[in-house]
Formats: sequence, C-alpha cells, structure tokens
Amino acid sequence: MSVVGLDIGNENCAIAVAKRGGIDVLLNDESKRETPAVVSFGEKQRFLGSAGAAFATTNPKSTISQIKRLIGKLYKDPSVQEDLRLLPFDTSESSHGGILIHIKYLSEIWTFMPVEILGMLFAHLKQVIEKNIGSQVVDCVIGIPSYFTDFQRREYLDAAYIAGLRPLKLMHDCTAVALGYGMYKTDFSNKRRTNVMFVDIGHSDTQVMVAAFEKGKMTVLSHSFDQNLGGRDFDEVLFRHFAAKFKEQYNIDVCSNSRASTRLRTSCEKLMKILSANMEAQLSIECLIDGKDVSGFITREEFERLSLDLLERVSVACCNAVYDYGLSFDEIHTIELVGSGSRIPAIVRKLTSLFGKEPMRTLNGSECVARGCALSCAMLSPTFRVQDYKVQDIFPYTIGLRFHDDENKRHPEITPFPKGTPFPCNKMLPFHGWSTSYCQFFYTNNTYFPIGVSPYIGYFMIGPSQPLTAEKVVVKVNMQININGIVEIESALILEDEHTSCKNSSYFHSWMRMANTLTDRKHIGSSLSTSHHVEESRRAWVRRQYLPVSKNLDVVITKDGLRVFQGRLQMLEENDIKAEKTKEIRNILESFIYDTRTKFQSSYRSVTTDAEADEIIRSLQGTEDWLYEEGDDESEQVYIGKLEDLKKLLDPIENRYKDETTRKEVMKALHTCIQENRLAADSLPPSQKKEVIDECIQSEWWLTNLSKLQDSLPKNMTPIYCSSAISGIMQAFRSTFKAIMRSKPSLPKCNESVDSDRKRDPDANRVAFVVDIISFNRIVWPASF
Repeated sequence: MSVVGLDIGNENCAIAVAKRGGIDVLLNDESKRETPAVVSFGEKQRFLGSAGAAFATTNPKSTISQIKRLIGKLYKDPSVQEDLRLLPFDTSESSHGGILIHIKYLSEIWTFMPVEILGMLFAHLKQVIEKNIGSQVVDCVIGIPSYFTDFQRREYLDAAYIAGLRPLKLMHDCTAVALGYGMYKTDFSNKRRTNVMFVDIGHSDTQVMVAAFEKGKMTVLSHSFDQNLGGRDFDEVLFRHFAAKFKEQYNIDVCSNSRASTRLRTSCEKLMKILSANMEAQLSIECLIDGKDVSGFITREEFERLSLDLLERVSVACCNAVYDYGLSFDEIHTIELVGSGSRIPAIVRKLTSLFGKEPMRTLNGSECVARGCALSCAMLSPTFRVQDYKVQDIFPYTIGLRFHDDENKRHPEITPFPKGTPFPCNKMLPFHGWSTSYCQFFYTNNTYFPIGVSPYIGYFMIGPSQPLTAEKVVVKVNMQININGIVEIESALILEDEHTSCKNSSYFHSWMRMANTLTDRKHIGSSLSTSHHVEESRRAWVRRQYLPVSKNLDVVITKDGLRVFQGRLQMLEENDIKAEKTKEIRNILESFIYDTRTKFQSSYRSVTTDAEADEIIRSLQGTEDWLYEEGDDESEQVYIGKLEDLKKLLDPIENRYKDETTRKEVMKALHTCIQENRLAADSLPPSQKKEVIDECIQSEWWLTNLSKLQDSLPKNMTPIYCSSAISGIMQAFRSTFKAIMRSKPSLPKCNESVDSDRKRDPDANRVAFVVDIISFNRIVWPASF
C-alpha cells in the first residue's frame, strides 16, 4: 500500500508517495515532477494539468489558474479584486458574498465555485497517482498555508470530498518542510534545542516558521507570513516595467489585451529565471499585438532597484517570526530557504545581512512540502510503521468567543485559544444559562490577520435542554481546534447543583474552577466521579445532562450541495472520456486513410484491378475531404461507420494480398514434406515403399501443375486454390503417410519441418484446414488435372 502527500501550489502541484522503500515524487503524463494547477475548458472537453497549461495562451478566458488564491475568499476582498484584475476569466459575486467563475463550455455558460475547480484539480491528481501506483487512493495529507482561515480549511476538505479523497490531515506547509528536514537529521542534541528558521517563498505568498529541534522531537515556535508576496510579484515588477516600455517605444497597450498580457507574463517568468543566474537578460516576443515584434533588455541591478519594496517585505516577515517567540537573531542556528520564488539572489543577500549567516538549500525547494505531507500520512496510517517522531504545531491566530442565548443576556467575550496555542487541543469553558444558546467564534483583530478577510469562523447552537429545577446551573462547553486547524464544539454538559444554600455548594464551585483546566472528556468523567463521591459524603450531589450541539451553522456548502458537485464532476469526467474516445476514433480513421493510400501505391497495387483501385481511391479522397470539412466535429458512431465502410471495400483486396503471401509459404511446406517422405521411404518394405513413392509423385505432379497454372494468372484475380485449401491437402497428405508408416515409428515425420515453418511463420498458424475435398487415404485431385 501507499500513502500520499499533496502540495497544491498556486502555480504547480507536487505529489509524493510514501512506500515501504521510502518517499517518491510521482511523474505526471508528461514525465514531469510538477503538474500545473490549471483547469482549462475547451469546446467539448476539459484539459487539466499540463494539457490545461498549454491552452492558457490560446484560450485564456476559459483557462482557470491560481485557484488557491480564490479559495474561501469574499468577492469584495481587496486582495481578491487585485488577483481578479490579473486573471483573464470572468467572475461575479455569489449570493453569500463569495466568488463565482463563468466559463463557456459545450456552447453554454457554466458557473463554478472555486471549491469545484479545486475539486477537479484534486480529481486529476488522484488519477495521476492511481495511474502511477496501479491501485486506488483515498487517504492523503494535504499541505496548506499557515495563514489559511477556518473557512479556507473547510473548503479544502470539501474539495477533497468532491474528488473522492479522504484527508487524514491538513498540514501547514512549513511544518511539512520541517518534518522532512528533522526526521532524517541525526546531529540534534538531547541537551539543547536547535532553532531553525524555514523561509518558504512560493509563487504568491511568503511563509516563515521557526522550529526547535531535539532528538526525536520538533516543536513549532512561531509562524509568520505575507500572503501577498511571492515570485509572481517579482514577475509583475518585470511585467509593469516592460509594459510601460513597450507603450512608450512601440505605442502598444499590452494591458488592454488579455492574450498579449498572458504572453508577456510568461516571458517575464522565463526572464526572471535568467536573471537569477545572469547579470542581464534579453526579452523578445514576436507578434505581441497587431503583428508587432517587441524586444527589451534589463540588468539584474535595475531589477533589484525596482524590487526594493518587495525585498523589504521579506525581511519584515522573517523578523516577525523571530520576535513573536521572543528570540534574538543570534539564537537562530540555521536558515533553510525553499519555494519556487526563493532563487532571487537579492533575497539571499538580504537574509544574509539580516541574520549574519547565509541561508541553506539542503532541501528540494519544490518537492519538500509534498514529501513532508507524505511522511506525515505514513505516520498517521495504520498500515505503516514509522519511527517515533513527535511534531507539535501551533495555531497562528487568536480565536475569540461570544455566547448568545434566547434571554438576550449580555455575556463577556472570551479568548479560549490565544495566538500560538498548540493544536490539536481541547478546552472546557463555562456558560451560565440553560436556555438554547449560540456560540460565535471569530478571529480577534491583530496586526498579522489578513486584510479584507472575514474574521468570523461560525456559529454553533447548543440545546435546547430538558426542564431544569436546580437553582445553580452551569453549562460546560468542550471546544477544540482539531487536527486540521478547524474550530469545533465537541460536546456541551449541564451541571446542576441540588443545594438550596450557597454555603452547601462551596465544593461545587471549587470543582468548577478545577474543571476549567481540564482538556479532555475522559478527565472530566473521572473528576465528576470524584466530585460526586465527595458531594455524597456531604449529602450533596451534582447531576449532569449532555446537550445536543449542532455543526457549524455558518457553512456555505452543505453535504447535499457537495453531492451535487460530485455528480457534476462525474458528468464532466464522463464527457471528457467520451470526447477522448471520439478523438481517438477520428485519428484512427485519419490514419487508416493515409496508410491505405500508401499501401495502394506499393504492396496492394499488384493485387488490385483498375476498377477496384479507382473506387477505393475515390472513396478515400471523399472521406478525407469530409473529415476536414463538415465531418470535423462529428460523433464517435459516425466516425466508426465511415471506417467500417472503407474496410468493406478494402477487405477483398487485403484477403487477396495476404493469401498470396501465405500460399507461397504453404506450397513450400508441402514440397518439403514430399521430399522428406520420399527419403524416408527407402527404409520401408517394397510394397509400402511403392505406395509412398506413388503418393509423392502424384502430390509433386499436382503441386507443380498448380504452381504453373496459378503463376499464369494475374495477381488481381481470385486464385484457383486459396492457401487454406492447400493446407487442407497437406494435412490429408500427412494423414496418409502416418497410416502407411505406422509400423515404423522411428522414421522422421514431415510435420516436424512443417511445424518448424509454422513457428517461423505466425500466419500459417491462422490458416483454416479445408478437408472436405480430401478422402482419408487418397487426395481427390481436380478434374482438370
């Protein structure tokens, strides 16, 4: 079995599989280790991954990329509007404030949510995995940015559900990188921690994490990020520079044309890679707009001057990660630099001057997240045995809580999970009231929370409860941040104090203070048991009652909605398969036309009459003309019908050609059999020898005359005897000599040489024996002979 780690990048995706021999990065259909995160809609089918990326230039409005930037975002979010300005496809705002993507497909306008597109991408990666490993895949671990909100995390899980995957965990990208780094390191000390900073500069974001390593253990100390700073922002610097230059030099506005903008951005991405290794670079694009060829030149020094603001933002993210935990720069032992956007020399120099040490590149920058996720999946899977290694991650935001009830009482805000809380974790909190109540979770405002992102996590309903008679009632709410970083309420419990006197309930209140520190239901149960025992000794008791708790009520997509998306994805996949089959049979028909025309110019010409050749060539030309004109967009059945019509015309000629080749081989085998049996007759008694010789002479005479008569006829005529009839005669000839030589088993048998000929000639094995013209002991020759 295999377990899978997925890294869904903004530009590319990587897949790693943990096997019993280690961790491998899978190749896609183009034998590449990275798959573009692109979904493109053609006229009749979708193109995903590398095939979709090929359509980005020619079909930009129907090609969806950078979907990771739109997951769980609101349409009016300023960062979303900035992203949509750079993306060529059409969008609008949904009824709940989210994003809707509009695509023309199958001559209609289709509307998709970002979670659907991400589900399509997951389904494509699932197909790549199953094709590589040869078995179905369900369990996986998916890498996500540490700045993802609760809503974004839930949409990742929803997209995986649509694709038929079951994530065992959503793992922070830098945590996955650190796991792959620390698991195989053997030089960590047991006495002191080794602090390592991981700087991941991806295509669209920058994430920084500081982790403390000990032998067999890794603890995350802090997370920091800039979700709008990545390699594409440096590419955009080049894009704006050359767009302004071309407008001044060539009087063309690249930004007004989506196709030209896509081509220029693609060229700037390539130019960035050149500048990372060279001090200067040349840009040249043919026919950018209105047939105009453009060219430009830039030095690395000029590019770095244009990127000063971006470089400073990288430093800010790194400083925040150090300061959040109260560390100093000297306490950072090593800096590991990863990510597709991290190869800019100016970033390396900036970090070197900031920390006094040069960043290291000991990890594969584009595969380390997927490898770490695969390793985590192996640790969670019951089918794998992995060495003990403890990983403790922390949550990067502060989570606040408000209670609301039907009595409109004011309840103070609570902070159950401050920033830096290790997770997964549970916490018990009291709520004084017994009517139906609501819990509202939200991210508290702080400096590092993404601008424009909704801080609300969701609502949970608790209750209603059964009628209560106690004077003192407290509801204990057990809430958690689960393994995916998603906030949930696991249970709610009412505790009733049956005392009528506050003096008698003092122990109850002391127990309540103790319960606030408990973090799991098992401990609560044991404490309740102890409390109940002591209260009984004081002739007091505490009654408990579990309340119903709803799922998050602030959910945009329900399970029924996800099942609808699953059905639509299945329909699209079936349509893709149908389109591929149609395309395949069309290619077969096209190849058949070309191959047949070539055969008629060479091998088939000698066995074809002029009338047959004219008819077939005319049919081939007519089908070819139809195929490239009105038949270019037909159904699979129409192409199959055209192919069968051509084959019916060609079958007689193909049979004639094959029979001519096979007939020569069978006649040669019969002649060899005659010669071998004539030699074998010398060891027989006179009467049997004469009978054998007579049969050989008669067979040889027939074979000679048949060959002369057949050779005198044109090859395009039907043969006198087909190869199957000659094979039948040879079979009867063998049977005759078997009967004659049955008393001499040591004599050689002619079928040995014939069998060897058959082994050499696979066509002879397919010849059907014709025995209805043969008697058992004597060959019935044609009357003409």
